[in-house]
Amino acid sequence: MKHMEVVGVRVEMPSNQPIVLLKETEGDRYLPIWIGGVEATAIALAQQGVAPARPLTHDLFRDVLDALDTGLETVRITGLSDGIFYAELVFSNGVEVSARPSDSIALALRTGTPIYAHEDVIEEAGMPIPDEQEDEVEAFREFLDNISPEDFGRRST
Repeated sequence: MKHMEVVGVRVEMPSNQPIVLLKETEGDRYLPIWIGGVEATAIALAQQGVAPARPLTHDLFRDVLDALDTGLETVRITGLSDGIFYAELVFSNGVEVSARPSDSIALALRTGTPIYAHEDVIEEAGMPIPDEQEDEVEAFREFLDNISPEDFGRRST
């Protein structure tokens, strides 16, 4: 398992499909995961530290875990099959629950939980980005700093 950090979310053109981009903390590989618009918004809100007036689903889940005195220990990106990523939530009581990576990442950001990915998933879908392409990654980070969650709900005609 490799520790991953969330670089951010963006909309892939021309398909207008949101992706979340993870990066190895100890390496140069990036893992792009295509996600839904609602989940992209949830991840972007968490990264920007925006607290909605009313709890969104991931905020509610975090609050329920707190109320039950159960912590989320780790998020694991566990598999990739036919273009679909799989994840597991690992709780402090030892329970493991299968989940979508997008929901898992949104919850991890709200709870400060570390995210890991199986090596075989990174091998299959990861992309190394050499140092000379780091400028592109920095441009991507700037893009993320300037995008708002509302941008994920728009559709081009």
